[in-house]
Amino acid sequence: MKVAVVKYNAGNIYSVIHALQRMGVEPVLTDNAEALRKADRVLFPGQGEASTAMHYLRERGLDEVIRRLTQPVLGICIGQQLMCRHSEEGDVDCLGIFDAQVKRFCPERHEDKVPHMGWNQLETPTSLLFDGFHGGEYVYFVHSYYVPLCSETIASTQYIIPFSAALHKDNFYATQFHPEKSGGVGELILRNFLRL
Repeated sequence: MKVAVVKYNAGNIYSVIHALQRMGVEPVLTDNAEALRKADRVLFPGQGEASTAMHYLRERGLDEVIRRLTQPVLGICIGQQLMCRHSEEGDVDCLGIFDAQVKRFCPERHEDKVPHMGWNQLETPTSLLFDGFHGGEYVYFVHSYYVPLCSETIASTQYIIPFSAALHKDNFYATQFHPEKSGGVGELILRNFLRL
């Protein structure tokens, strides 16, 4: 199986590559359109800032490449946010795969810290991505922006407000949390993605 990881100006990509390697998968890190189209699975991970990431993707034509992929694609963290219609971070239009607007957390109490960092439970996970799950599994988050609950939400979590922990539409899947940093639970999600 050919697994590709989208190469762009985002941080934390190598933790996903190392997680896949621990599972016996040797992914290719690439920004080559043909390599992405020919891969059996594509991962679109990263941490970063939405407007600069979108500028980078548009400059290289990667925005259109990602939108038109037909194999299973998994966005992670900012990857999920960039797959939405618009982000408040830099007030930027994104890929528009998911019809949702990315919003910044607004703390309501003194103990509400932004960015949201740490372990939270998945609620109502539905999708083959969560095969073997029963709900209540803990996964690791690091983010200041979130996707509100919407028709494409396949798992939610609660921090300040309920929000989308994962999304799915057609061949596109995405998680706000980091499966590569979520221990055995995250490894199961990655294995489920590779089996889709």
